[in-house]
Amino acid sequence: MSIIEKAANRLGHAARPADAADAASAVEAVADAAPASALPPAAAPAASAAPAAPVLATLAPASHSSGDARRTTHTVELDLARMHEVGLVTAAGGRTSLVEDFRIIKRPLIKRAFGPRKPGENPGNLIMITSSLPGEGKTFCSINLAMSIAMELDHTVLLVDADVARPSVLRTLGLPAQRGLMDILLDDELDMADVMLRTNVNTLSILPAGTSSPRATELLASHSMKNLVNEIANRYPDRIVIFDSPPLLLTSESHVLASNMGQIVLVVESERTTQHAVKESLRQLDGLSNVNLIYNKSREFPGTETYDYHYG
Repeated sequence: MSIIEKAANRLGHAARPADAADAASAVEAVADAAPASALPPAAAPAASAAPAAPVLATLAPASHSSGDARRTTHTVELDLARMHEVGLVTAAGGRTSLVEDFRIIKRPLIKRAFGPRKPGENPGNLIMITSSLPGEGKTFCSINLAMSIAMELDHTVLLVDADVARPSVLRTLGLPAQRGLMDILLDDELDMADVMLRTNVNTLSILPAGTSSPRATELLASHSMKNLVNEIANRYPDRIVIFDSPPLLLTSESHVLASNMGQIVLVVESERTTQHAVKESLRQLDGLSNVNLIYNKSREFPGTETYDYHYG
């Protein structure tokens, strides 16, 4: 039985109980059909995938000159205390189980992000976070993974809201809609610096989804998108880029986006995502290397105090 089948079989068909405690846990990686890592359920519950209340933030534009062109840099002031209250990772939140979970999850991703590449492989620092269906916690994991990597001393992070049909990164962070990814692809005169949001977390920036477009799939499959992705990946050598992608079984945009990614993370909701949905999602990703699973919202099991790690 392959590692993909083993991972899918662990999930079963059980419906999620209404009072189940949430916990972020487990990464199980599949790289070139060989296991890369597997992290089982965490020892303590973490916050739910959808924050109970929006995070408060403010947006302040600041102009600066670059040669003859004058551009505007938008700065976002995130309320880190509020983020901690609603269950998001922050540096000021202390050593919580959630922080530790994402420290474990990010380590193999960072290692592969800057590891050696085979000819023709996509840059490893492009990481797509997706799920089979909506509501499984992909945006929760995208934000927390980005925040966790932003704590690193040697790396910066760009969080891209690529779920252009149902963007939720800014909403989760309590921010109004902004121009972003779709606007860059639609307007040749628009530069990424015009729409990228810098934050009071110095190592974290955000690229919003931008204006909704009925041609989203074609735009994401265009040469402009390929060029933009390469620019994002290579502009800063220490940067890791997290793409919050649409669900695999809901839209076609995620399949197009996956073809440009160096690593893919599939979020699976404990006791809710069906075995069939996971297998179908993995089938659609067949042929792509560095596919990982995050087993999200798992419950604590009495007596479960050990972890099982596998690194390829």
